[in-house]
Amino acid sequence: MKVLRRSSIALLAVAALFTLSACSSEEEVAAPVEEAVALGTVVDVAVATPGFETLVAALTAAELVDVLALGGPFTVFAPTDDAFAALPAGVLEQLLLPSNKAALVKILTYHVIPGEIASSAVQDGEVPTAEGQSVTLATMGGVTVNGANVVTADVLADNGVIHAIDAVILPPDVKLSSLAKKQFLMVEAISLSRGGLFLIKLQDRIQR
Repeated sequence: MKVLRRSSIALLAVAALFTLSACSSEEEVAAPVEEAVALGTVVDVAVATPGFETLVAALTAAELVDVLALGGPFTVFAPTDDAFAALPAGVLEQLLLPSNKAALVKILTYHVIPGEIASSAVQDGEVPTAEGQSVTLATMGGVTVNGANVVTADVLADNGVIHAIDAVILPPDVKLSSLAKKQFLMVEAISLSRGGLFLIKLQDRIQR
């Protein structure tokens, strides 16, 4: 009788173990799978990140928003608002004019590298940009691109990564001095026109 009772207890213990094991398996199977959070395109992320307002305005003026939204992956070395503010007086205003769209496109695409490069993967050397010409990357003392410092690295997007930089970098064949001169002439022309000397002064400068 005792043997039978012991056998029954043993069977109950085994059954309990099987039940616990089955419940544990069900819980593991039923555990919810975490879904990846959508970050948005590099443009979406720039719009949502403080300090890139001027960059977003420039991308809009250059009609590059859709290009960066539909393609990729991209590595964007993104000048901050302070970087744009450090340009010579009047240059940014000139770049945002429709007549200077080609120059603006060249400058902005010079900040974009095809492919996604994390800051930890940057290697010293030249890398071709979406504009066609190359930029020089360096890592000594922090990541730099053409001498501009990366101040915030690895801002992730669904189609690439953004590295904020502290200066606007320029293709070798783009000269800001000509844009600054255009702005000076425009301001002076407006000022002189109020005094009735606009045509005379403008003709004089054209002849020079």
